[in-house]
Amino acid sequence: MNENRAAIRYAKATLDYAVEKKAAEAVEKDMRTIAATISENKELQGLLESPIVKSEIKKNVLLEVFKDADEITKGLVQTMLDNKRIAMLQEVAYKYIIQYEKMKGEEVAYVTTAVPLTPELEKKILDQVTKATGNKVTIENKVDESILGGFVLRVGDTQYDASIANKLNGLKREFTNSL
Repeated sequence: MNENRAAIRYAKATLDYAVEKKAAEAVEKDMRTIAATISENKELQGLLESPIVKSEIKKNVLLEVFKDADEITKGLVQTMLDNKRIAMLQEVAYKYIIQYEKMKGEEVAYVTTAVPLTPELEKKILDQVTKATGNKVTIENKVDESILGGFVLRVGDTQYDASIANKLNGLKREFTNSL
């Protein structure tokens, strides 16, 4: 089974259980914390992905880092450790957030640009994404100068890359393939 489908299944099962226990919102906050923490911490990413580090050490580190997490979140971490899938914890967190937002009829459009969005441009993007999805949408703008220009838009599992860097990479591939 590919990692993406496995992450979706873990997220869906966790969401179903959290809804049943009326803790979906608390678990969603935990998932946002987990996703942000792992994304910002390269050492933690390395620890989770390392086949050398024992599961017990990973468990102790995760339970210490996320000690304020809901019991359902801690149960997810334990299950993923038991199944040797802990390396995809960040992906499961992202998938949980997406599932939770869809359940609430909301979505987040992640827009990566080389410079911050102007309010006018943000409104145009918001209108287009709302029209396309039919859901209430909020925009999160991330500035990444490495894309040079254009934008990368991600809504749920769909991504549209209209960045200059992506177009340049496409041209580079075309040139190297034609030689």
